[in-house]
Amino acid sequence: MQPQRSSAVVPFFVQIKCQLGKSYEVADAIANAEIASEIYSTAGEFDLLIKFYVEEGTDIGHFVNQKVQTFPGIQDTRTIITFKAF
Repeated sequence: MQPQRSSAVVPFFVQIKCQLGKSYEVADAIANAEIASEIYSTAGEFDLLIKFYVEEGTDIGHFVNQKVQTFPGIQDTRTIITFKAF
């Protein structure tokens, strides 16, 4: 019997623009959902930068639509798909 291979994971980032005064609530809610690897507050056009990992083959657009954009207080998102870490 061959050993089972562990599934490869794919990292990607989502920038989130929150409704005014909601950044900390959104960050806390996403942290409590335990779906993100890292959550950062940022300055500029977006309020949060969040790193996610999904199993290879996962539809990232569907993941963002169903598991990220549904949190109350999110106004807009921008998904960044990465290719190689150096």
